[in-house]
Amino acid sequence: MTEENRLEGLGGLLMLVGLGIVFSPILMIAQTYPVYSEMFSNGSWEVLTTPGSKAYNPFWAPILICEITINIALFITWLFVAFLFFSKKKIFPRVYIGILLFTLVFLLVDAFSIKLVLPNEPVFDPDTSKNIIRSLVVTLVWVPYMFMSKRVKATFVK
Repeated sequence: MTEENRLEGLGGLLMLVGLGIVFSPILMIAQTYPVYSEMFSNGSWEVLTTPGSKAYNPFWAPILICEITINIALFITWLFVAFLFFSKKKIFPRVYIGILLFTLVFLLVDAFSIKLVLPNEPVFDPDTSKNIIRSLVVTLVWVPYMFMSKRVKATFVK
């Protein structure tokens, strides 16, 4: 058995990558759906986006619509990433790296966007900081792994 054959497959550290890929869309729904559904059901959307209301700011609607749209796109992309991963597609490492980098940039841009409408609030509240740090750590661990791992090179060949 050659070393390449021994390293081929979704074993080793790729099992951790796989767990992250499976749980990412679930975590996204668990974190975002309650926030957005409450925003629309409790009247917050109207208060934030209706001119003349106490909390109105013209940036709220575009920011929230972008957030919702990007989160839906990320959810769909994570499902696609799972397909690529379990199908062992050659393009998987690049797409995975892309979604990790995009997510990190999105979290940072979103935090600064919210600062436009809430100038007296800190850019990085505890939840935002936790999400950014988690994304940064995941990116710093798995991006180099995707480039350097012999298992990745032997597995994603289809």
